[in-house]
Amino acid sequence: MSRHPLLRTLLTLPLLTFLVACGGDARGDAGRSRAKNGGGPNGGNGNRANQRPSPVEVATVNRGTLARTSTVSGVLEPLRTVGVNALMSGALLNVSVEEGNYVREGQTLAQIDARELEAQVKSATAALDLAESTAKRSDELWRERIVTALEYERDRAALASAQATLEQLKTRLGYATIRSPINGVVTERRLQTGDIVSPQTRLFTVADNSTLVSRVMVSELEVPLIRPGATVDVTVDALGGARVQGRIRRVFPAADSLTRLVPVEVALTGRALEKLRPGYTVRSMFRLGSRNDALLIPTRAVIGPAGARTVVIVRQGKSERRIVRVGPDIDGVTEVLEGLEVGDSVIVAGQALLRDGSPVRIVPPLMPDGRQSLPTIDTTASAAMAAARTGSSE
Repeated sequence: MSRHPLLRTLLTLPLLTFLVACGGDARGDAGRSRAKNGGGPNGGNGNRANQRPSPVEVATVNRGTLARTSTVSGVLEPLRTVGVNALMSGALLNVSVEEGNYVREGQTLAQIDARELEAQVKSATAALDLAESTAKRSDELWRERIVTALEYERDRAALASAQATLEQLKTRLGYATIRSPINGVVTERRLQTGDIVSPQTRLFTVADNSTLVSRVMVSELEVPLIRPGATVDVTVDALGGARVQGRIRRVFPAADSLTRLVPVEVALTGRALEKLRPGYTVRSMFRLGSRNDALLIPTRAVIGPAGARTVVIVRQGKSERRIVRVGPDIDGVTEVLEGLEVGDSVIVAGQALLRDGSPVRIVPPLMPDGRQSLPTIDTTASAAMAAARTGSSE
């Protein structure tokens, strides 16, 4: 009797092992089946999570007027700047002006010591008086045939030489007084009273500030649209971006052979000069014409390198990439030449990582501080999360 339970146990062990193995395979197949169908009792939650709509900002393609402009920066300079140099050697007896003084043409700026030259002028004046009296007496004697022709010509030559010498000394004496060659403002004074100067030593710089000009470089493609005399809006950085009106003074006849840029001179006169100074940085905006009925989109909607420009539009709640041909960026707006139609919704933010056919969710534009203008609730994502929570609780 004692051997029958042992026998039953030995016969039962293989059967239990077989049943456990079969049960494990069934559970493995069921698990693989659930993973294939979505990974849970509510299969498909994983796919819905991967297809969650991406938030994007959009703008509508419209037609409008495109005012084409070109803005180029430059520096204000006086219309004329003249350097005043010494024309003779000597010590400066006095300097009567300093930087910032307004001077008129011919006004005395400085005086060079010329006392020695003044003495030479007096000597030459006396020699001229003698030569004149000698020539006068020789002329009388020549009419009476008392002197020879050679003596007469010698006395006339001596008179001419004395006159030339005196004129030369007077001219040099005039160099002792340094005068302003133009009306303008003294922008530089290099020497002080008592300094020794020599010929061609720079003493002053005088600038004609009645007209300030900004010489800027403009593309050769835009120069045909620029006309001398046309008005230009000039923005001054030093005045907090204040705008003054200038005019195109001249367009230079030749372009730079390397950069293909043409110098254009913008002039500012009159009341526009009240707060301006030479050296200020300004930005000149040239009006190159306008186009009506142009197809316009925000420039930030355009992505890709030059020659391969694309935009992403929203069609039936999904993204669709379009190849477009566009014009230049003008103040944040771009003209679409080919690829879009009026009424298309182009994505202006959030399009960089989208693929064709990706679901999207349109959100309001962000405010300047980075917050959305209105709160947006992702109802699709909320439903998916609720379903996931329900499935996990079950």
